[in-house]
Amino acid sequence: MQITLKLYAHLGDLLPANSKQNKADIEVPESISLNELIDRFQIPRPMAHLVLVNGLFVCDRDRDQPFALKPKDAVAIWPPVAGG
Repeated sequence: MQITLKLYAHLGDLLPANSKQNKADIEVPESISLNELIDRFQIPRPMAHLVLVNGLFVCDRDRDQPFALKPKDAVAIWPPVAGG
């Protein structure tokens, strides 16, 4: 099934070459967990600090569960940020 993966800040460098504006439409199996998706794109898990599916936060402990992603869903991932 096809979903949209959005990677922000320096994580955007891990997207496929044909991606635009920090997002790419990708094919994934229906039963994929979010951590499997994170691993597939070689994102170090500690760098997947904030993970949203269609704008809803998914905490660390729920990312190993087979997630009920649906076609056209959007997964957005941000690394930890610091600043003041």
